[in-house]
Amino acid sequence: MSLKKKVLSVSLSSLMALGAVSAVSMPVHAVGNGPSAGNGAIQTSILHTYDSLVDYLKTQEAKQSAMELEIIGQTVKGRDIYMAKYLSNPNNPTILFLTQQHGNEQLTTEGALEFIKHLGTGKTKGVLDNVNVLIIPMLNADGAMGDVNFSLDNYLADGDRHLTRYNANYVDLNREHDKATNKMEPEARALHENVLKKYKIDYMIDLHHQGTLSETEGELVSGSILYPTTKNVKPEVLEGSKKLGSVVFNAIEPTGWGHLGKYAGESTNNIGRNGIAAYYDISTLLFEMRGMSDHYIKSYAIGQKSNGYLIKQTITTLDSTVRAIADGSIKKADTSFWDTLPTQKSRQGEESDE
Repeated sequence: MSLKKKVLSVSLSSLMALGAVSAVSMPVHAVGNGPSAGNGAIQTSILHTYDSLVDYLKTQEAKQSAMELEIIGQTVKGRDIYMAKYLSNPNNPTILFLTQQHGNEQLTTEGALEFIKHLGTGKTKGVLDNVNVLIIPMLNADGAMGDVNFSLDNYLADGDRHLTRYNANYVDLNREHDKATNKMEPEARALHENVLKKYKIDYMIDLHHQGTLSETEGELVSGSILYPTTKNVKPEVLEGSKKLGSVVFNAIEPTGWGHLGKYAGESTNNIGRNGIAAYYDISTLLFEMRGMSDHYIKSYAIGQKSNGYLIKQTITTLDSTVRAIADGSIKKADTSFWDTLPTQKSRQGEESDE
């Protein structure tokens, strides 16, 4: 392991040791004050590679009696796609966390890996008795490793590799969700055939990254959220999605280092949060974190300064929703905040990230 990766590992462990960090213990709006577009070093060498991610997952599986790894399929290039499972009771409500449909959006994966470690500690004692958790920490491993059938010469990051949105066939996996499974790319097909159709899932959070310049009312956001907006979603599924968003909003917004907006997303069923809600009756939430690990557009790629806070934001999101489902408080979540949550806009033109 490189020195840089060791430093990142230590910093993440320190974040988890803090538990529910109070707002006063972190700089106010730290995420929003991170590097501006194109500023700061963008290093991929501090992020988990596919191989180190697999080693990490296998190590955690050996340590945690409640955890089981499942290979749900393979990527275009033949990499196994792993899912971490915590299935204590088939009658429990189940939540799925999905990261890296887009391979250049990896800080959510780093947070998901830390959360997996977190689930093996005493801090979550009793929680897993009342909720089932599924975590796919890297759906698009080929894109994450830059092992693709097209050029990445114009990508910005330094380090041991480039990371790209697309899979090896230059396909956006988050535009595959309204196809017949035999027409899907292998990564999307694995998700649908071996997870969504196999398990009874009640909730899903689809974790992504967006550009660095999104704001609400003049303040840069640390992320944005959105429920399914397709007309095909059932009212009760939509309500569950809004409740899921309420839990996340009320966990992040009071911290002082997180600031959320409403994502301006499309309503087509080919997008994960829409298609999965419509076809499987799963309450879904999109969470777009600020800044990407690599890109060819400068305003999309963020430097290192905000990494710790964005990873912590992922951990807080996963932890808060698992606890709310386990203790049943999600059923009482107040969704009225959606009526006043400002829709984010950009300080300068950016294409859609979802």
